[in-house]
Amino acid sequence: MLGKVFLGRRRLLAATAAAALAAPAVARAQQVLRSSKASYSLRMLTLDLEQPWGMAFLPDGRLLITERPGRLRIFANGRLERAPVGGLPKVYARGQGGLLDICLHPDFARNSVLYLTYSGEGEGGAATVLARAEFRNNALVGVQRIFEALPRTSGGLHFGSRIVFDRAGLLYVTCGERYQMQRAQNLADLGGKAVRLRDDGSVPPDNPFVGREGARPEIFSYGHRNPQGMAMHPGTGRIWLVEHGPRGGDELNLLKAGANYGWPRATHGIDYSGSTISPNKSLPGMEDPVRVWVPSISPSGLAFYTGDRFPGWKGSIFTGALSDNALFRIELDGDRYVGEERLLVDLLPYIRDVRQGPDGLLYIVTHTDSGGLYRLEPA
Repeated sequence: MLGKVFLGRRRLLAATAAAALAAPAVARAQQVLRSSKASYSLRMLTLDLEQPWGMAFLPDGRLLITERPGRLRIFANGRLERAPVGGLPKVYARGQGGLLDICLHPDFARNSVLYLTYSGEGEGGAATVLARAEFRNNALVGVQRIFEALPRTSGGLHFGSRIVFDRAGLLYVTCGERYQMQRAQNLADLGGKAVRLRDDGSVPPDNPFVGREGARPEIFSYGHRNPQGMAMHPGTGRIWLVEHGPRGGDELNLLKAGANYGWPRATHGIDYSGSTISPNKSLPGMEDPVRVWVPSISPSGLAFYTGDRFPGWKGSIFTGALSDNALFRIELDGDRYVGEERLLVDLLPYIRDVRQGPDGLLYIVTHTDSGGLYRLEPA
């Protein structure tokens, strides 16, 4: 009997989620597009977002979308709600800074807790901040800063920043090196790192640098430049990320505890001036990327596809390519890169994030002043 009740509830939740995501009749579907393993169409859901950055689906199917200037919006029942979510913290919305990623607590259905990353200001400048809050009645309640990528510094570049939970309920956050490359190699500095935290912001005792003199215990890995996409592999549970190189040298990386990913001592890129940053593409004791892009594609957002609506895409990783005006589909064999293809080439500008919805479809946002929310559908 309990099994029947549970299955009925699950079907009801799935139906509710699908209804919440249903697009209005005015949404436009383009022509049939083809990839090597699927035919699909692109449907525009709204163009009323301002520089959207991150997305998270609520259990009822509503979609939360961050806007870099500092607003959190709700897309529900096929429309973008006019009023933004209340209770947002003040953000440092300059350059690349502002309201960035959003992630639900694994037990959100019970505790209503979610997490935001944003650039926050304080003495000395700004830094990537992780905040925890409850989402109640379309507002954030009890917002708390639980992590800050210190030290703060001036400028508006390279904040990171994505949020992912692993299967153990631990929280990973990526922190850019704030366009100060040597910070990435300094273990006393949280810039240019991926950090791992408990859900309250405290440090897990098995983090790789706990107890090491001169090292921040929050650090999980280092030598990163500006990681703007992160996702957990649905089969292995391991964490993957994509990060921006300079001119060339964008990377797909598999996170390993305590690993050094090289920046700026080892890189496939050059400086924007054309000068050499490092003569080394690889160094002993440093982790080589799984995939390198030269020239740069500026990868942003990362999602593993696990749905049934696109069977040929199952197990693929998707990332937006800001400077390539495309959506990349990447195939893996275990931890090994196999190949990739470019989708939506030159159809959309600046794909900032990609997420799989509860309906098994892919959702993307474009980072423009008239930012769009789009959905990929089978055709």
